[in-house]
Amino acid sequence: MAEKKYTLTYAGLKELEDELHDLKVNKRAENAEKLKEARAQGDLSENAEYDAAKDEQRDIHARIEEIEKILKNADVVLEEEVDINKVSVGCTVKILDMEYNEELEYKIVGSTEADSLNGKISNESPVGKALLGAQRDEEVTVETMAGSIKYKVLEITRAS
Repeated sequence: MAEKKYTLTYAGLKELEDELHDLKVNKRAENAEKLKEARAQGDLSENAEYDAAKDEQRDIHARIEEIEKILKNADVVLEEEVDINKVSVGCTVKILDMEYNEELEYKIVGSTEADSLNGKISNESPVGKALLGAQRDEEVTVETMAGSIKYKVLEITRAS
């Protein structure tokens, strides 16, 4: 079975590379020091600091493995090469919620970068999927559990 491809913008790729470096260089060393200090306290069977440090060590290694898998299978979208004639990963899109007459702006990113609180929506989310391929002035309908929502694409730009 083929591994899942992870769509990333160049900025998202850079963030993951920086996080991986931090985990390998800084977090591992900090964790090793915590383990050393906890071991120095003696009996490990009832040592909460040791247990916490071991849990943190497992979390660090799991995150390193996860990031390495994403980077190995990354499909990087360069924002400067994005076609702004239609909505695609790596672009910023301004849309109009036709029911509430409210303008919204989103950057379309891969699922690993999605952060709706900061205006980054995944190309795999219902809104992201509906917008992909849409052109300026086109209306799209998003099916949600609460019903259909209509949006009109107002503007498509390269993400900065």
